[in-house]
Amino acid sequence: MESKYVNLLGRKHQIIRLIWGFVWAIGASWLPRSVASGWKRFLLRCFGAQIHPTAIVYSSAKVYYPANLIMDEYACIASDVDCYNVAPIHIGRYATVSQGAFLCTASHDITSQKHELITAPIIIENQAWVGAGAFIGMNVVVRTGAVVGARAAVFKSVDEWTVVGGNPAKFIKKREIKNA
Repeated sequence: MESKYVNLLGRKHQIIRLIWGFVWAIGASWLPRSVASGWKRFLLRCFGAQIHPTAIVYSSAKVYYPANLIMDEYACIASDVDCYNVAPIHIGRYATVSQGAFLCTASHDITSQKHELITAPIIIENQAWVGAGAFIGMNVVVRTGAVVGARAAVFKSVDEWTVVGGNPAKFIKKREIKNA
């Protein structure tokens, strides 16, 4: 995954985002979190999102550009998540992005005098969990079964079945699932 320069100032893109913001505010953001999951998925799909029928998006979540959102079976974006998906974000099966997390697919080229916007995707693989208030930066892959601790700041991909935390996020331990 390589970052690239983008021009998001195009009139068509701005109009789509304006309409989307209005539609979500009027049609979904005020709904209780446990109500109308199908309706919220429908609205996101109308704007290009690829969302499995079992995926959950809480009403208070913010999705910048639905056409850049992919959610697999039982994927969840919890309350107050900021999904700044200028580039694609893919959330895998049974993966959860907890309340207040910030998924950020864009930045600026600090090596350029023009300070152009650059983007790169984020992938949250199957069974991964992004903890409350965590920051996931562009070009990051949170691999299968990994856990990003609450308030962690992740700038590099996370190995599968590991737990990371802190700022910047560092390895804490391996994740092991115990049989009940």
